[in-house]
Amino acid sequence: MGNVSVKGVSRRFIKEGGTPTVALDNVDLEVKDAEFVCFLGPSGCGKTTLLRIISGLDIPDDGDIFLNNEKITGPGPKRGMVFQEYSLFPWKSVIENVIFGPLMGGAKKKDALKEAEKYLELVGLEQFKDSFPHELSGGMKQRVAIARALANEPEVLLMDEPFGALDAQTRNVLQGELLQIWQKKHLTVLFVTHSVDEAVFLADRIVMMTSRPGKIKTIIDVDLPRPRGRTSQEVNALRDQVLNILSEEKDK
Repeated sequence: MGNVSVKGVSRRFIKEGGTPTVALDNVDLEVKDAEFVCFLGPSGCGKTTLLRIISGLDIPDDGDIFLNNEKITGPGPKRGMVFQEYSLFPWKSVIENVIFGPLMGGAKKKDALKEAEKYLELVGLEQFKDSFPHELSGGMKQRVAIARALANEPEVLLMDEPFGALDAQTRNVLQGELLQIWQKKHLTVLFVTHSVDEAVFLADRIVMMTSRPGKIKTIIDVDLPRPRGRTSQEVNALRDQVLNILSEEKDK
């Protein structure tokens, strides 16, 4: 189960001698198990801050986060995080990167290796298990990062612009592969992006956020069947709707 509840969450940052910057202001959100939710909004609206709070890497000044009615107070294996930067250990091979989390969680190395190979096969990198990060392309590195997150058997996968640094072709391929993994694993996915096209292609719901201070402006249900054409009439209409909402916030 991967039900996430965000209740009255606010986050403020204070520089020494300065006034507080309100990143998030009283955010409420309910995410259902196995739902794919994308967060979209102007730069600096608190999308990544919210994701980090849900991961347990940051703490709110007000409010609480719950996973399956259990309050989140710090990082945990039930929430896997994939960052925009590849964040792999450069001195470890691909498979050593993937087994790192399970080993830290107390798994036996033989069992961890067996599971790691399964996840590397899932992301199409089983033939590169002994390679090192510097030998991989950007897209391959991000596949390793996804496999590493999945190796801990999380209930929620948190993704902070994971494909933002990739070229358009690779990005489109990985979006399709991510949907296949999501459907196979029945994960809850919370995905931060700046790309309207990406959000429309991936999401069950798009959470539109306001300019700072970050609040939820509206939530758009994406009631389109998968696989989705990227240029269909329905997709274009939804893209225009999202772009108009973003323009309203950028003009403020």
